Amino acid sequence: MNDDILADSASALLPASYRGLGTLQTEFQRYQEAAFPHRPPRFFALELAGETGELANLEKKVWKGRHVDEADFVDEAADVCIALLNFANSRGIDLAAAVEQKMRHIDRRRRAEPEAPGAPNDI
Repeated sequence: MNDDILADSASALLPASYRGLGTLQTEFQRYQEAAFPHRPPRFFALELAGETGELANLEKKVWKGRHVDEADFVDEAADVCIALLNFANSRGIDLAAAVEQKMRHIDRRRRAEPEAPGAPNDI
């Protein structure tokens, strides 16, 4: 992958700042520390895995043709987000910095290795 690949119109759509995520993470940390006992990172890793599994199970139900209320997706997505913030805080991970770095990496890779037309987009 080459960092010299020119940015394109999609690259210009990357967030100008990730500060909002950093603020949210800090606010979650303060709440977690005030409201709950200290828990080790493995607790939050397991919580994150469980919540992600619940969200995936909803998609599996839809894939199998079953009805799932939209509110269930909203609820589980919120649980995943909360669990991720709590895990990152327990590990001292600066999510804003990490996401910004990862998005730049993804964008460089996307430009260096474009998806082929007709690539599968629905599993």
